[in-house]
Amino acid sequence: QVQLVESGGGLVQAGGSLRLSCAASGRTFSIYGMGWFRQAPGKEREFVAAISWSIGRIYYADSVKGRFTISRDNAKNTGYLQMNSLKPEDTAVYYCAAYASSRLNIPSYERGYDYWGQGTQVTVSS
Repeated sequence: QVQLVESGGGLVQAGGSLRLSCAASGRTFSIYGMGWFRQAPGKEREFVAAISWSIGRIYYADSVKGRFTISRDNAKNTGYLQMNSLKPEDTAVYYCAAYASSRLNIPSYERGYDYWGQGTQVTVSS
């Protein structure tokens, strides 16, 4: 099993920045990649970004390209999501997730992930 704990959420004004962290513990050697999803009130959870653990291949949702940057520190078993130029529509609970087997393509769908964190709230005020 892998446990994931997010941190770094909070309240920020539009145009501001936040950096989310996702610390993995447990069977971290089984992680092949990590992704971030978000869920706004009344909406379905949506894909934000993902990174493969070994070679660092990256995939972003169109809505965050150019504003968000995903990265990972393998030595610390931690993933990051740097969020710049935040907009009110970025307000959501952000979840990190990890997948534990090789994938031909980085998954952008929930079923592609095996482990999930508890989520951290990000609120962007206008």
